[in-house]
Amino acid sequence: MKITSNGTAAPAPLAPVISAAPVADSKASASLAESGSADGALLQAARVQLQQMPEIDQAKVEQVRAALERGEISFDAGKLAGLIARYHGSHG
Repeated sequence: MKITSNGTAAPAPLAPVISAAPVADSKASASLAESGSADGALLQAARVQLQQMPEIDQAKVEQVRAALERGEISFDAGKLAGLIARYHGSHG
């Protein structure tokens, strides 16, 4: 995420969506790649790349932290708490 000079987040470039969900059946995954299918090979290569990526993009975390410290973006703990509660179905 890129933070603009006015404190808003610049839209991220569009990228292909790849599910981060682990493959439950490794035989099924392997058979896709072994089937000779270009799609299967591409999917297998994407899974390998995805597994090598860190869970957290530390550089983006540091960008947001620095922007918060400079006052370029604001943080409303109450709003965040409400959104978390709504996401998890709390009615409190």
